[in-house]
Amino acid sequence: MPGPGALIVEAGAGDGRITAALAARAGRVVAYEIDPRLAARLRARCAALENVRCVTGDFLAARPPAGPFHLAGNIPFAATSRIVGWALAAPGLASATLITQLEYARKRTGGYGRWSRLTVRTWPEFGWEMGGRVPRGLFRPVPRVDGAVLRLVRRPRPLLPAAAMGEYLRCVDLGFTGRGGSLRASLRERYPRRRVDAALAAAGIAPGALVADAHPDRWVVLVRALTGA
Repeated sequence: MPGPGALIVEAGAGDGRITAALAARAGRVVAYEIDPRLAARLRARCAALENVRCVTGDFLAARPPAGPFHLAGNIPFAATSRIVGWALAAPGLASATLITQLEYARKRTGGYGRWSRLTVRTWPEFGWEMGGRVPRGLFRPVPRVDGAVLRLVRRPRPLLPAAAMGEYLRCVDLGFTGRGGSLRASLRERYPRRRVDAALAAAGIAPGALVADAHPDRWVVLVRALTGA
């Protein structure tokens, strides 16, 4: 949880139902709401909270804070990918706690025993976790699907040095092309067979494994073994 002096940026604050709770746990809260009617109710609800600044406007058009901050929000499901992308691109992001569509949260956190390309690409810098399920009946208006709490946390120390990230991303992108029907076959397009086989063995990945079957931690070991990072 953010400390008492932390800055929290809230995306899609609505009428401020979550904002007041965030304000009690942080030094400052900047709450964004794009709908003018909801923004007016947000301002009214938070009028007495000196550590809250309400902004009427599109959160995605906002520039990230220069220093460390935490992102929170019960975000529109349709904007989830763009908001997560904004968060991952913000240099000062310490963590993000977002209510997303349940399916999205499961997909990003290996909930089906399979891992997405985005999760694997960002794993050296960010941990991805799924918290509790949020039943659809708790939302207003009621959506067609349940939600879930998705949490991203920047690691205090990346799992790979900065100099190795370029090669790591190239390996991940190559693996997720799916060419050849297996992770091994995809990597063989760039690396010698013996090196690929030795790296897969070091990472504990079966030779016939599909790319999405490999846990992100195993990807880190795999790339270290392939490149000597």
